[in-house]
Amino acid sequence: MRRLPHVNWLRSFEAAARHSSFSAAAEELHLTPAAVSQQIRQLEHHLGIQLFKRLPKGVQLTDIGLAYAIPVRKSFVEMQAATDGLFRVQSKSVVRVRCSISFAALILAPLLRDFALEFPEIDVELSTAVWSDRIDGAGVDLDIRYGEGEWPEQTVHPLPVEGATLVCHPDYAAHFGPEPDQETLGGADIVQVVGSETDWDRLFHHCGIDAPRPPHWMKADSSLIAMQILSAGHGCALISRSFARRALDEGRLVAPFDLDLPMQTNFVLVERDDLRRHQDVRKLIDWLLVQRI
Repeated sequence: MRRLPHVNWLRSFEAAARHSSFSAAAEELHLTPAAVSQQIRQLEHHLGIQLFKRLPKGVQLTDIGLAYAIPVRKSFVEMQAATDGLFRVQSKSVVRVRCSISFAALILAPLLRDFALEFPEIDVELSTAVWSDRIDGAGVDLDIRYGEGEWPEQTVHPLPVEGATLVCHPDYAAHFGPEPDQETLGGADIVQVVGSETDWDRLFHHCGIDAPRPPHWMKADSSLIAMQILSAGHGCALISRSFARRALDEGRLVAPFDLDLPMQTNFVLVERDDLRRHQDVRKLIDWLLVQRI
């Protein structure tokens, strides 16, 4: 394998190829034209090939020089992008938020554009977790969790979502009668969201149905995945209207009955204990608490 040329030779070659001029390359690199010419001659000697035709006015790449200039230029662009992306001075404040994939995709992510427009000086880094019950280390500033209980952190804000309703694909809605009675719901193909099994029992009680719920047709570990299953055209699920709002508004899913099943547990916004004086975190908290969730 041939040893790679010196990076200074390649830098002079790339600049001269881009400008078709040793003088212009020298001005860009803060060198003399003679130094650029010398480095390119060293590169040509190293490679054993002529890269430029020396003309009375300026220079012109040879065919092999043109072929070589393309990957060399691409390499410098990629190195510059990596350097800027990884090591640039952070000019914005960063607030790191973690929540469930359903809350992130269906509620929070669509709201963040408005936050960015109002607070352009703050970057929100959004990550997801299936279950989370503790903020460890410095990786998360705010945690959005589902459930009741004694959270170990000191500051917790309620984030109530709308009640659940039965949703399905418009085509599947034809399976249902006009009312959510035993005949209508007893044969439904249920997509069960893991952790919300008792919601169907509560729905049957709410509708005055004295019968066990039907066995599930499929299971999903999140409302997001359950809605993706429904979007194929079959089955129904109990989903919070906050999660289903966009799909219902766009007509991708429908709610065939006027049902509103209150949530037994809800979401909370949990602060990391050592962030009370972090003003940008406070801005995001205050903004989130007044949004329609």
